[in-house]
Amino acid sequence: MSKANKPFSEHLNDFLDYLDIEKSLSNNSQKNYHRFLNKFFNWLEINNNTSLCPSDLTSEHVWGYKLYLSRFKDPRTGKYLKKSTQSYYLIALRSFLDFFADRDIVSLPSSKIKLPRMRKEKVPNFLKLEEIERLLLQPDVNTKIGLRDRAILEVLFSTGLRVAELVSLNRDQFNSLKNSMIDLEMTIIGKGDRPRTVYFSERALGWLKKYLETRSDDVDKSLFIRYSDRNPESMRLSIRSIEKIVKKYAKLAGLSIETTPHTLRHSYATDLLVQGVDLRTIQEFLGHSNILTTQIYTHITNKRLRDIHKKYHSGNRMKNN
Repeated sequence: MSKANKPFSEHLNDFLDYLDIEKSLSNNSQKNYHRFLNKFFNWLEINNNTSLCPSDLTSEHVWGYKLYLSRFKDPRTGKYLKKSTQSYYLIALRSFLDFFADRDIVSLPSSKIKLPRMRKEKVPNFLKLEEIERLLLQPDVNTKIGLRDRAILEVLFSTGLRVAELVSLNRDQFNSLKNSMIDLEMTIIGKGDRPRTVYFSERALGWLKKYLETRSDDVDKSLFIRYSDRNPESMRLSIRSIEKIVKKYAKLAGLSIETTPHTLRHSYATDLLVQGVDLRTIQEFLGHSNILTTQIYTHITNKRLRDIHKKYHSGNRMKNN
């Protein structure tokens, strides 16, 4: 059997190498593609089609797979797959077909795989500036835990960091704060192993300095630590711990929406947009690989522009003659 006529599953390793070398995808992204394609391989097995080769794939096969996804129930939850989840599986298969095209292996064009029609994307939750201020004032800064929590909230809003990026910060990255208050920027490795520069406000740096002055330990390198000894190997706060901290102070602040660390990231982006920063720059600040991801914030700016037009455009004040 020639290379081109191998069954789908026997092309998997070459495809993963392609994602690594040609597409420069992270290990996590490669694992996700592997996991998504396993669903397709399972469907082939259920239908006794494990010997199906790329050149044998037809639109009827694709339709059958889409039906399978739409009717699949998660055995753990008993729920059907969301449309967005179905799309992930189909996107993985489309990428597989793109790989065949790139390698001159005859197969169905990826354009034949249509994604499910999605509901209109929700506007991201974000806090108004007065709500941000109320949230930031909740921690009791007369305690070391309160100082830590105030620094966490300030850094999240100042930088737009993802919560995973926040918890990975180390204390030695802030050595320059020991002797003076200076502007600070640093390069971090974010989602998809993409580097970007993040910037800290003077206010956030001030609270970070106060927090670091309470750190008497010389052992743990983590920036944000927990004050318990349940895990002696590491004092680093977990993602879940940060989420609980934000939720705690959101409740104390009387905020009406479900506030998470990502809400602060949305609020950071929204604040910049309201101040007139363009989407391309926001994309760089947030570390989005695709401008389409950043465009969720246009829902917010569109409303602001409408309000400005209504308030200032002379046509809205002229008499109806």
